[in-house]
Amino acid sequence: MNVRRLRGLAAATAVASLTAVTAACGGGDATGGQGAKVRLALVAYSTPQAAYEKIIKAYQATPAGKNITFTKSFGGSGDQSRAVEAGLQADIVAFSLEPDMTRLVKKGLVAEDWNTGPTKGMVTDSVVVIATRKGNPKNLKTWDDLTKPGIEVITPNPFTSGGARWNVLAGYGAKSNKGADEEAGVAYLKALFANVPVQDDSARKSLQTFSTGKGDAILAYENEAIFAQQSNQPLEYTVPDSTILIENPVAVTKNSKHPAEAKAFLDFLYSADAQKIFAENGYRPVTKDVPGAAFPTPPALFTIADLGGWPKVTAEFFDPKGSIMADIERGLGVSIEK
Repeated sequence: MNVRRLRGLAAATAVASLTAVTAACGGGDATGGQGAKVRLALVAYSTPQAAYEKIIKAYQATPAGKNITFTKSFGGSGDQSRAVEAGLQADIVAFSLEPDMTRLVKKGLVAEDWNTGPTKGMVTDSVVVIATRKGNPKNLKTWDDLTKPGIEVITPNPFTSGGARWNVLAGYGAKSNKGADEEAGVAYLKALFANVPVQDDSARKSLQTFSTGKGDAILAYENEAIFAQQSNQPLEYTVPDSTILIENPVAVTKNSKHPAEAKAFLDFLYSADAQKIFAENGYRPVTKDVPGAAFPTPPALFTIADLGGWPKVTAEFFDPKGSIMADIERGLGVSIEK
């Protein structure tokens, strides 16, 4: 299988609550012109924050990046996309999943051809994994293990978190034979979410919840599990034989105040240096021959395309007015308000 080819309105108060910090690079706001300082706004989903911090530092050490400063906002992918839609300024947007980019295309904030390059607009890949306490005391390794009586599984709310949507689709695809047996897949999701005691609004917050001792297992991006291990958290993870390829999009906005500089940073994200930093932070690179990037390919890896593509999946699973996950969440008394 060629993995490279395998490839859900935030209010003003919500925007204000997003994490936003400025990366220091000596200088003030952008004014344009030769040698002038330029400030770019990066709005991204929560999990690649550590990677982007390092990538920005590396970029600022290059001739193209020496006069560039950044503001950065990280949060749940859906929340971030809706915040930009509602008016949060962004020059570069990086999300967990394609529909969060599509929302901005429909709003006229991202160009329709954002995904026409060699990687189809994707800057990193990952897979959904099952992470447990160190030593895996309850021996949780398979999708079926997560629905056993008394097992608590941590996963975010799929109506705010892109990571949660990937988790939903990974479990559904694995248990439905990539959608061939819809009844089995939906039954699995009902059983799985009956074992979820809390649903945070982002993947990073779910990892924090798990790290405090809540839950027996957590569904996570592979890169999140690796990040936790690198942060000395007592965690280990299993890559299921059947899981989904996570594809993460990035783009420059059409209303960027500095489109040339934003495009230059976007191009840098695909460089060997940046892709190596992504890999060191647990992400699967989208370019070839990245040093040190060795990730196993699950034998039954599948993609969003195998499930019918994002428009179909979004309508069937994540429409708050009526969908598979809306019905499951309402049945559990969980909010689906965005």
